[in-house]
Amino acid sequence: MRPEQPMSAVEKVTLGEIVEDVSEFFAPMAADLVDSLISQYNAARANVEALAGAVRSGQNASVLHYFVEGNVREERYTLPTTVDALFRAEGAIAQLNADFWSRALRLTDVLDHMPQKRRDEWFDQIRNPEGRKAARHTSETELPPLPEFEEATVRSTLAGLLHSRAQFLAERVDGIFRALSREHVTNCPQGFNKRMILLRAITSYDTIDHGTAGVINDLRCVIAKFMGRDEPKWNDTSGVISIARRDNGRWLGIDGNALRIRIYNGVGTAHLEVHPEMAWRLNAILASLYPLAIPSELRTKPKRAKKIKDFELYDRPLPFAVLDLLAGMKEAHRARENPGFRESKFAAIPKTRRFDLGDHNKAAMAEAEKVLAAIGGVRDKEGNVDLWRFDYEPGQVLNQIACSGCIPDQKSHQFYPTPHAVAEFVASVANVHGEELILEPSAGTGGLASWFPALGTTCVEISSLHCKVLEALGYEAIEADFLSWKAKHPFDLVVMNPPFSEGRWLAHLQHAAPMLKRTGRLIAILPASAKGKDVLPGWSLEWARTFDNEFAGTSVSVVVLVARPDKRASQ
Repeated sequence: MRPEQPMSAVEKVTLGEIVEDVSEFFAPMAADLVDSLISQYNAARANVEALAGAVRSGQNASVLHYFVEGNVREERYTLPTTVDALFRAEGAIAQLNADFWSRALRLTDVLDHMPQKRRDEWFDQIRNPEGRKAARHTSETELPPLPEFEEATVRSTLAGLLHSRAQFLAERVDGIFRALSREHVTNCPQGFNKRMILLRAITSYDTIDHGTAGVINDLRCVIAKFMGRDEPKWNDTSGVISIARRDNGRWLGIDGNALRIRIYNGVGTAHLEVHPEMAWRLNAILASLYPLAIPSELRTKPKRAKKIKDFELYDRPLPFAVLDLLAGMKEAHRARENPGFRESKFAAIPKTRRFDLGDHNKAAMAEAEKVLAAIGGVRDKEGNVDLWRFDYEPGQVLNQIACSGCIPDQKSHQFYPTPHAVAEFVASVANVHGEELILEPSAGTGGLASWFPALGTTCVEISSLHCKVLEALGYEAIEADFLSWKAKHPFDLVVMNPPFSEGRWLAHLQHAAPMLKRTGRLIAILPASAKGKDVLPGWSLEWARTFDNEFAGTSVSVVVLVARPDKRASQ
């Protein structure tokens, strides 16, 4: 099932035909950093050669063994037994070469873009700088010595690797394809199909196979390029597999639903399903390597991608830097009072999470905090601990976000705080003056209410935690499910950002409508698909403005509706 035709220069499909601008993928190499590295290497090598010469000559050699026996007595039998062997210049220089080649590779982003196979080869070479002979009864192959760290060699090697980065992308795709199971007929022999199967995701020891995880990670990296995202870290996919295997045999959407995965613990296989918008791009890259093996219909953009149930592609998933912060959150703890002899000094604080310690990117942290607010979290402090409180145990939700890259759309915890730009527009349209009575249903933490006077503004919110926040801000907060709540008096203005899933926005809208005075106004943030529909028959409807991609971690577009109970009121 493996394509073997070599690539033809005439038939080669360039990466630029698949993605818009290949140059944007890669960072340039700083020439001055190479100069500095070469200078450091030359100085270190001179010191190595001088020390080796000084120790191995004259009277120094005859007394060096006293240092070994006196200072590292326990290890003296594992160290070289002679001064000549311990201070062999060739071995030290080989290790020096390995150290500086490792540094040189990290001057650029080339290691990040290498397919796993190439990266393993480089690291194997760096671990064995003097080379290696093929040993009997092992899988190790013969390895030549690592090249000398000379300026001409370094510059030409780095330049060659940098120029090969686009080719690395193709090699990653090829490596993924070659890793597919030959035992399953589901795998397409001519390219990437919507369903793919990899063996040994779970080992016979019931652990994650890191080689298979690396292959899946390569696939995620390529898809991230197609989506214009940063890439996941090399070990991120092990965490995804851990989460997927908890729901044995069930699909888990990852990376904005560009990819789905399910794990079968019993047989240890990983099943992958690639969104059609991604599959044709993967096949187009594969065709650049094997143009005669991939049918044209598999490597060209479909006129209309076939929709797969529950497989909607989100075009704005959260950055991986944000997802790393969320995935690393831990349960907050408080000190126990008078702990018992065998009790821990600290006790977990239920329904809380805190960020891991350390310096974090400020922009990523700000975005991560927005996500926590979007799933109902409230920032708080207990003692010296900064934490986030929830009305529910957030572990499962955070796992889902870490995998999918998107905020979950579920009734139990769906809460999208109104973005600043949208809330500002709603406030400008409302243009509140005087002592108007205002209602915000499903208020959350007051994303809309905060733009209006606290006196005279009522907030209805189902979360007791959010109600406490609203009360602290000075609003009248009523803890209730809005769809079951009845107003005691009519309002001049209703501003609302209702939950969207399962058509709930319409139920909330129609429940709020009777709560207005006849001369009142209802301003609602609704899904863009509602625009133009007669959602409140007999009312005056004005579709004021549409906003795209304002909600982080979602692909939702919204429209602002201004509605009046009597059509004549707007005339």
